[in-house]
Amino acid sequence: MHIKKGMKVKVISGNHKGSEGKILEVFPQKQRLIVEGVNFRKRATRPTQENPSGGFVDREATLHISNVMVLHAGQASRVGYRILDDGSKIRISKKTNEEVVL
Repeated sequence: MHIKKGMKVKVISGNHKGSEGKILEVFPQKQRLIVEGVNFRKRATRPTQENPSGGFVDREATLHISNVMVLHAGQASRVGYRILDDGSKIRISKKTNEEVVL
């Protein structure tokens, strides 16, 4: 998977196109992720001791992985891979050809 928790991404399609944020959680089996501050949905909550009245809460919902691109040096870029001489594999930005780090 080319995307990991903690990376900065840009939404490239859908209702939130152009939004940027940090990845909070990744679900590899479903190929979905949660981006901070993007794709809010209202969720009903039951009354608890912290919130005795219950009610509705805005929470981030998941996005499909194909709808985001990694931000590297302020630009949205695809991710590629390079094998180093010692045999290790690193992720690189296809646009700048530099290593992508969290």
